[in-house]
Amino acid sequence: MINRLFVKMVEYYKGDPKRIQHFVKVHSFAKLIGECEGLSADETVVLEAAALVHDIGIKPAEAQYGECGGKLQEKLGGEPAEIMLREIGFNEAVTSRVKYLVGHHHTYTDIDGMDYQILVEADFLVNLYEDGCSDNAVAAARNSIFVTKTGKMLLNTMFAAEL
Repeated sequence: MINRLFVKMVEYYKGDPKRIQHFVKVHSFAKLIGECEGLSADETVVLEAAALVHDIGIKPAEAQYGECGGKLQEKLGGEPAEIMLREIGFNEAVTSRVKYLVGHHHTYTDIDGMDYQILVEADFLVNLYEDGCSDNAVAAARNSIFVTKTGKMLLNTMFAAEL
């Protein structure tokens, strides 16, 4: 089902290679971190699905508001994520948790679960690079966002930061 969701998201962002590249990278890092941190098979399905659809709210936000800030993505992403997951055949537990993660992936307080933590870390790894963030921004993220051993290692290695 994950591969079907992957293809659906490529189709969803048809003609927008930047957004496709973004979710592919977030998915790759999330999968790696999740596996290295020992997530269960069920947690891994949720994490991978959430990583693929985490920014699905961008399109409705741009259509309705002409912008796609993080809070708008959270507000408008749950419904299209739920519809897509149901169409593919994900069960209610997975769909519900993914919808929650999509609705919170730009909220960095009260992170409740390793799937949520890892999704945030994977998105940060990609955004810090794609946005060309400064060393200070990388250090701030390391100190305030990253919790997992694998996420910290990836961040420190990618950005040649102090371990």
